[in-house]
Amino acid sequence: MSRIIEIHDIADPALDPYARLTERQLRPKRDPEAAVFIAESRTVVKLALEAGIRPVSFLMDRSQMAGAPADLAAEILADRWGDVPLYTADDGVLEELTGFALSRGVLSVMCRPAMPTVEAVCQNARRIAVLEDIMDSSNVGAIIRSAAALGMDAVLVTPRCSDPLLRRAARVSMGTVFQIPWTVIGERAEDWPERGMAELRKMGFRIAAMALSHDTADLGDPRLKEAERLAVILGTEGTGLSPETVRRADWTVKIPMAHGVDSLNVGAAAAVAFWELSRDR
Repeated sequence: MSRIIEIHDIADPALDPYARLTERQLRPKRDPEAAVFIAESRTVVKLALEAGIRPVSFLMDRSQMAGAPADLAAEILADRWGDVPLYTADDGVLEELTGFALSRGVLSVMCRPAMPTVEAVCQNARRIAVLEDIMDSSNVGAIIRSAAALGMDAVLVTPRCSDPLLRRAARVSMGTVFQIPWTVIGERAEDWPERGMAELRKMGFRIAAMALSHDTADLGDPRLKEAERLAVILGTEGTGLSPETVRRADWTVKIPMAHGVDSLNVGAAAAVAFWELSRDR
């Protein structure tokens, strides 16, 4: 049974991951098996647990231990988690520790799952999203949420892309990062785009690059719907996709705009694209 531990000293080293360690320290390159991430909010923690992610510890406001959110507290305290500690204190103490009111209910330090291969993630996929070097973690989380909700089968992120398990990315995704298959395509930054796109083609994917250019096709182009397997590549805000990625794609695709607007935020553009490309499948 998880142990309930009252916090009396916020300087306790056991609490370092929640407030004092950087993302890099949570993911040491020299010891990848010790890598952890922070799941934030009741929804994210619950979906992570349901996905089989192993918890290291939990942090919960004492008020969350009873009343409406008690279902999550009961699950955390279940025998299946052994002696995983559940740290708790009054909200004021936790706010001093974390720097914000723990209104989202619960935090958890969790073991990073092993990354599946690209082949395993894409084995049965017909529509996938590829995130090229998107550094804003909120955008990454929003795109993953849209991909899960709007019929995409998997998500691939390039080596320079923001980590989908960053605290903010996972929270913005509303935990869907644990519901849709995803992995990193390539081990090094140099593996994208040439090697990564070659790997996609080897698996039978046609490639649509979301970008603005003189020969851009509309999102409603029937060729996109007719593709048996389609990879939709989205780029970072501002600079968009690399010229090499655009050059190697089968199609450059745009969303028709009105009122002189040139483009949408990448998160909004992803939602529109996923909706259109997954319809009538």
